[in-house]
Amino acid sequence: MATPPATRNLGRISEIAQVAVKHGFGYFFETHRLTDLLPARLTPSRPEKGPVSERGQHLRELLDELGPTFVKFGQLLSTRPDIVPPDIIQELQALQDDVRPFPYAEFDETPVAAASIGQVHRATLPNGHRVAVKVQRPNAPRQVEADLNLLYQAARLARERVRALDFIDARQIVDEFSRSIRQELDYRLEARNAEVFHHRFAGHPHVRIPRVYWSYTRARVLTLELLEGIQLADLPQDAWSMEERRRLAYLMAEAWMTMIFRHGFFHGDPHPANIFVLEDGAVIGLVDFGQVGKLSDDDMSKLTRLFIQAADERIEQLPRLLGELGVRYPKEREEEFVAELREMYGRYYGASLAEIDPLQVIREAFQLIYRLNLRLPARFVLLDKAIATLGSVGIELYPDFNVFEVARPYARGLMLERYTPQRVLKRARSEGLELARIARDLPYQVHDVLEEFRDGQIEVGFVHKGLDEFMRKLDVAFNRLVIALVTVGGLIGSSLIGIFSTKGPQIAGVNFLSFVGFVLSAILGLWLLWGVLRSGRL
Repeated sequence: MATPPATRNLGRISEIAQVAVKHGFGYFFETHRLTDLLPARLTPSRPEKGPVSERGQHLRELLDELGPTFVKFGQLLSTRPDIVPPDIIQELQALQDDVRPFPYAEFDETPVAAASIGQVHRATLPNGHRVAVKVQRPNAPRQVEADLNLLYQAARLARERVRALDFIDARQIVDEFSRSIRQELDYRLEARNAEVFHHRFAGHPHVRIPRVYWSYTRARVLTLELLEGIQLADLPQDAWSMEERRRLAYLMAEAWMTMIFRHGFFHGDPHPANIFVLEDGAVIGLVDFGQVGKLSDDDMSKLTRLFIQAADERIEQLPRLLGELGVRYPKEREEEFVAELREMYGRYYGASLAEIDPLQVIREAFQLIYRLNLRLPARFVLLDKAIATLGSVGIELYPDFNVFEVARPYARGLMLERYTPQRVLKRARSEGLELARIARDLPYQVHDVLEEFRDGQIEVGFVHKGLDEFMRKLDVAFNRLVIALVTVGGLIGSSLIGIFSTKGPQIAGVNFLSFVGFVLSAILGLWLLWGVLRSGRL
């Protein structure tokens, strides 16, 4: 008989609580009034006094013990310096490749790499080819879904009970994470990504992508060509000269620039465990294609313009180009935006990576985003992460590496390529066809608009500033004109009555009706004159 979902969740919560208490996080349940979530036998305790840096180590060990979902969540948090302190990020980055392997299954007893969802073993195919086989952990999909449910519950509890986390949209973070990890559960998607990279870099003299063995690849098993080299993470510190490290740093930077600005399809996780050094540093090999970013032709064209303007220090052009990419900010704050960009640019332009704290740069960028209410398109989040990770790898590899030494010649090359006769002709042809399509559709669009006007489906409203005051003055003028006409009419009528009437009562020799008319006209005339004099406009 299957165990009910509620019972399984309670069991998992109990397990998580026990592991949290074991690693010194039991006090968190008591501090935030969450003790009702703990099993009765568990008693929260205060953490032992020790260095602040140990909290990151305890958190990393906690996530590692809880399993693949929490390891992946820790990896996500390691890329969010806007919400996680630097000492914890440093520890969480170890989750990228340094996690406990699951027990030996059917390949070499010792895995060559153990990741959060799977681990990699060397193997030999029947034809003698050496391959790397990535095998998913047992029950990983079921465990991931159960843990995602718990993360959503945790996000709800954080929103309701933990006021210190009000500045974070915990639900959005879990949504982003769940989309990513569900895709990574299907190794066939990673295989397709690897195949795209393999074709894009086919024949490249300095970048090698392993080929996919589809016959031995399934949803939970991925088989790739084995790259015989040294992981960048294991590169001996003393065995390589600074010039060799410099050449390797340039090679990596150019590889990712090629992915972003030429292919529009880039590796989203360039940490040292995913980069191999081959042929004595002349070639780099890439693995782990679960996270990739995709950019459209329009994105690449706009990114190229942004890249060129940034490399040429044209700061005033950046807000407009960022706006074309979908970054939203209040127009009235554009001057402030330019000033902030110029200040940040001045602090870091021309500096070596050794002089720059990458986390500080990212944190300043996020602070600028929040301060100016900017909105970043979702498709650029992974690009931001890839660039930040690449910067961190660069400083570890070659501290004096200056990114603008690579950027400037690359920008010039991109500019020349954009304006070659072939590219200009291709662009002119594309834009000419688009203009022809617009011209062809224009009569139909005008016809549709006119029909909507005819059917009353379009209403046009006008707003005129100051119109109310104008109407009030116009109303006063018309009222005065009416009073003046009545006064003149009364005088004329009274005069005619006085001239032609010979009978009836009289006052001072004037017909009574004529006298009354004269009096009323005089009163209206004096009232009108007083109003004009009081307004100050004769």
